[in-house]
Amino acid sequence: MGKPTGFLEFTRISPQKNDPKERIGNFREFVLPFEKSELNKQAARCMNCGVPFCHHGCPLGNVIPEFNDAVYREDWLEAYDILTSTNNFPEFTGRICPAPCESSCVLGINQPPVSIEEIEKHIIEIAFDKGYVQPKEPLVRTGKKVAVVGSGPAGLAVAAQLNQAGHLVTVFERDDRPGGLLRYGIPDFKLEKHIVDRRIDVMEKEGIAFQCNANVGVNVSVNDLLREYSALVLAGGSTVPRDLTIPGRSLSGVHYAMEFLKQQNKFTAEKDPFANREIESNVAEGIITAKNKNVVVIGGGDTGSDCVGTSNRQGARSVTQFELLPQPPRERTPFMPWPSYPMVLKTSSSHEEGCERQWAIATKEFIGNEKGELIALKTVELEWKVEEGKPINFIEKAGSEKIIPCELVLLAMGFVAPQKTGLLDELDVEQDERGNVKAGEKEFKTNIPKVFTCGDMRRGQSLVVWAISEGRECARKVDEFLMGHSILETKDQSLFI
Repeated sequence: MGKPTGFLEFTRISPQKNDPKERIGNFREFVLPFEKSELNKQAARCMNCGVPFCHHGCPLGNVIPEFNDAVYREDWLEAYDILTSTNNFPEFTGRICPAPCESSCVLGINQPPVSIEEIEKHIIEIAFDKGYVQPKEPLVRTGKKVAVVGSGPAGLAVAAQLNQAGHLVTVFERDDRPGGLLRYGIPDFKLEKHIVDRRIDVMEKEGIAFQCNANVGVNVSVNDLLREYSALVLAGGSTVPRDLTIPGRSLSGVHYAMEFLKQQNKFTAEKDPFANREIESNVAEGIITAKNKNVVVIGGGDTGSDCVGTSNRQGARSVTQFELLPQPPRERTPFMPWPSYPMVLKTSSSHEEGCERQWAIATKEFIGNEKGELIALKTVELEWKVEEGKPINFIEKAGSEKIIPCELVLLAMGFVAPQKTGLLDELDVEQDERGNVKAGEKEFKTNIPKVFTCGDMRRGQSLVVWAISEGRECARKVDEFLMGHSILETKDQSLFI
């Protein structure tokens, strides 16, 4: 414990951000690093609890009090070694994780919790700056070959772990660049893509091969992979979006969120930010633009928030976000006891940049003009009913219907399952009742011999930190399958380093 009285002397301070009016003019990250003295104070707030519930809250089991102590002592190599013993990619989780560890922080019972996520990001960035992050090729190769389908956080974690175990790993990605959701789902203002490229470069130097534009089940045969590789890991995402099948759904101007976000990320990667483009015919070019439009984002989660931030950067006239559920409370209630993750009101940086949020709203109809273009939508307010012994339900409030002008709707209501066409259909793998690939949480085995699965493809839409955790645990089971035992640590073992 770096400073026994630190939690009494210092309060939580969040890092400064660039002004919203300034940052919406580009797609760069805008959270500024802590000063050295402030970082020291934030690490000093860690109480080194007898029972550190932050371990329970973190899906990776990060050894948080120990790396906080190392940060306080400014032993950056030790902090880096502790952090990366459980987390392959802290530069990702340090930027985009909702930090369930902080919800479980013991200090958070009666004070603001320790700034765990920010400290994590600082550890890895300082480690890169000091040259601690170097490619580590395994000393011995097993000669076993493993194919990983999908280069999102789960696939990257599987690949990194299996490579360290000495296996020859090839990652197949259907897009033109590796990264999956990290590259084409998360906007650059939350995660600049040079951060992803930096990690991919390290992994390639460690011996991992990446094959892009390789859509397994379409232009790459599953049977060929089964013949050539000792094991096959399915680590794709849950990519089929939830639809809103109401009148007017086919109007131009109604799009899935990921169509919109992926397109912008591609433009940003081409050094051609979309907000500065002059487009004469959006329909002819197939381009989705928020510029000079009234935008409505349907869905209140992280993807919806990303759509809000991207729309503002593209120059939207107005941005409104709908949520079907009522507004959450601002603080924990008796039904959200510590250390559970609380479903409280969250205001993201994108909301700070300009957005009207409406709660308990249902969209009834998309309204178009004679050209088939979206011009408005019809909404109705909802009243949620909670009755003992019955499921929570809602009714529409009589006389609450409204017509809202709108030229662009972005559907950000989550994802229902992985894509079946191609890979899963050709493999004919067993699926669960939700349409995910069926595999036990402890073994990660599918019903097909030597085929494993992890991440969103197995458990459904979830967090990046869960995807990394799943990838690490799955890699251990693949290693056991190939070698009869595994040298890779489990999450539980890592708590005792």
